[in-house]
Amino acid sequence: MILRLSGVSVRRGGRTILGPIDWTIQAGQRWVVVGPNGSGQTTLAQVASTYLWPTTGQVEVLGETIGRVDARELRRRVGYAGAGLETQIDSTLSALDVVVTARHAALAPWWHDYTAEDRARARSLLDDLNVGGLAVREFGTLSSGERRRVQIARALMPNPDLLLLDEPASSLDLGGREALVRDLGRLARRDRPAAIVLITHHVEEIPAGFEHALILAAGTAVATGPIEDSLDGRALSDAFGLSIAVARVDGRWRASLDGDGSLH
Repeated sequence: MILRLSGVSVRRGGRTILGPIDWTIQAGQRWVVVGPNGSGQTTLAQVASTYLWPTTGQVEVLGETIGRVDARELRRRVGYAGAGLETQIDSTLSALDVVVTARHAALAPWWHDYTAEDRARARSLLDDLNVGGLAVREFGTLSSGERRRVQIARALMPNPDLLLLDEPASSLDLGGREALVRDLGRLARRDRPAAIVLITHHVEEIPAGFEHALILAAGTAVATGPIEDSLDGRALSDAFGLSIAVARVDGRWRASLDGDGSLH
């Protein structure tokens, strides 16, 4: 078992923004979490990555129960990339330093020592994500697509058991999105990480190899399970409040309004 949420909810300002939700991820699974803005996707990722404690319920990550284990040590086995983390990264760091600091779950290289092997692994990950030529560039000078790829390389640096990708294709142009979807599909075919979770608002961003889906609406699960059963027009219509048709064409998912989009 990679992740188990049992009766998890999160409340802020007297309002429940997530849950209650039950969710289990097994080794070898690749999940996509789909929902509209405000559906609780980022909150879910923060809980799963141990950076946010739930208001109620139990969180088990990699066989350990949050609250009974040092979360700082557990985070070394969880890779996370998302817009929230991007804002915390020093824009003057080189792309290579952004990646290598994940070796110690840090955001800057000043407090730890890094070996030649650490830097070689970081360079290899940047190469693998087609941004090796940017290793010495300052993070803040990179394009949105380049920063996303550097973040994913960073998330992979500790060879995590669980990889969480929070909207990695957001703000990318068509070419950048399609290249990233292709590369994430390639990553999904590998044995490591043991489990991957991709959060997105758009079914067109689901790479090949992601065969489980959780559909969120207003913080609760509309549907969950094998993607062929859970990612359908009914679930998406319930989540987005519009009549939506969904189809899988040549291995890629497509969604569109069904008729005028009105729910009847």
